[in-house]
Amino acid sequence: MAENNILSKLDGLVEKFHSIAEQISDPEVIADMKRYVQLNKEYKEIEPIIVVGTKYRKLLSDYEGAKEILQEEKDEDLREMAKEEIARLEEQLPEMEEQIKLLLIPADPQDSKNAIIEIRGGTGGDEAAIFAGDLFRMYAKYCERKNWKIEITSQSEGTSGGFKELICKVTGDNVYGTLKYESGVHRVQRVPQTETQGRVHTSAASVAVLPEADEFDIELNMNDIRKDTFCSSGPGGQSVNTTYSAIRLTHIPSGLVVQCQDEKSQLKNFDKALAELRTRLYNLEYEKYLNEIAAKRKTMVSTGDRSAKIRTYNYPQSRVTDHRINYTMYNLPVFMDGAIQEVIDQLQIAENAERLKASGEF
Repeated sequence: MAENNILSKLDGLVEKFHSIAEQISDPEVIADMKRYVQLNKEYKEIEPIIVVGTKYRKLLSDYEGAKEILQEEKDEDLREMAKEEIARLEEQLPEMEEQIKLLLIPADPQDSKNAIIEIRGGTGGDEAAIFAGDLFRMYAKYCERKNWKIEITSQSEGTSGGFKELICKVTGDNVYGTLKYESGVHRVQRVPQTETQGRVHTSAASVAVLPEADEFDIELNMNDIRKDTFCSSGPGGQSVNTTYSAIRLTHIPSGLVVQCQDEKSQLKNFDKALAELRTRLYNLEYEKYLNEIAAKRKTMVSTGDRSAKIRTYNYPQSRVTDHRINYTMYNLPVFMDGAIQEVIDQLQIAENAERLKASGEF
C-alpha cells in the first residue's frame, strides 16, 4: 500500500535527520568546513519532509481514533462528530500523501543555488537586442517581487537600445530551481521600433540559466588561470577607459574565458569573474546531467537544450504562449512587467507530474 510505503520512507528519513543533527554539532565535523556545509544542506532539504511527515502521522492517528469511536461509541452525538471527522480526514489525507510523495522524490540538487543568467539577442538584428533588453527588464522586475538581488557582471549594448549580450547573477532563496525554466529561445512577434511601414516582424533572444557553483563544488588551481586587465567600456563615469579595472580570466586547460567590468574596483571584478569561471566549469559537468533528463522528460523542462524555442511573445494579440506545456495567457504587458510566476507554477506542476511518473515508487 502507498500509505505503508510512505511511512517506511518517512521512518528512514527521521533516522537520517537525527543522525545529521548529531553530526553537525560534532566539533570534528564543524572543523571540516566542506563536510559541515554539505550536512547543513542535507539537513535543510530533509527538514520540510519531517515537518509534513509529523502532520501526516497526526492525521492518520486522528483518523484511526475517529473510526474507533464510530465502531464502539453508542452516543449519537459523538458518532456524528466522528463521521464528520472521518469525512474531513479522508479529504485531507490523499492531498498530504501527494505532497509527501513529491517531497520524497529527490529534487534537482542544484535547485537551491543562486543563478547566472545569460541573455543574448538572436535573429532579428537591432530588434533582437531591444527584445533582449525587454527580457532583462522582465527578470529584473520579477526578482524585485521575489526580494532577490540581481547584479550585472557584463553587458554589450545594442546600437538601437537593449543588449546584444547581458550576463547577470541572481542571489536569493531557491533561485535556480525557479528560473531554470527560462532557459531556451524566446521569440517575439511585434512591429519593431525600427520598422517604418508597421509590419510585424519575428525576432528572438536566447536565455541560459546556470546554477552558480559554490566554493566547495569545484576546486580551481590558480596556476591554470591567466589573468588580463583592461580598461572598462560603456557607462560608468570618469574611471571608464582610464583605469585598468576590468578583468579577463582564461582557464588554460578548458579554454574558457570570462570577463567582468561592472565594478570600478579591479579586486571586485576579479572576485566576480572568478565566481563566474567556477560556475562555467561546474556547468560543463552539469550539462551531462541535464542531457540525461532531456531524454526522460517530454516537456523539456529544465533541460540543457538551449536551442529549443520555449516561448512566444505576440504583441498584436497581447499573447504569451509557452510551447513546452501548450499554456497560453493573454496578459502580455503585465507578464513583461515581471508577472511570470503563473507560467513558472504551471511548468513546475508539469515537471512534478513527470517526476512522480518517472519514480514509479508509489
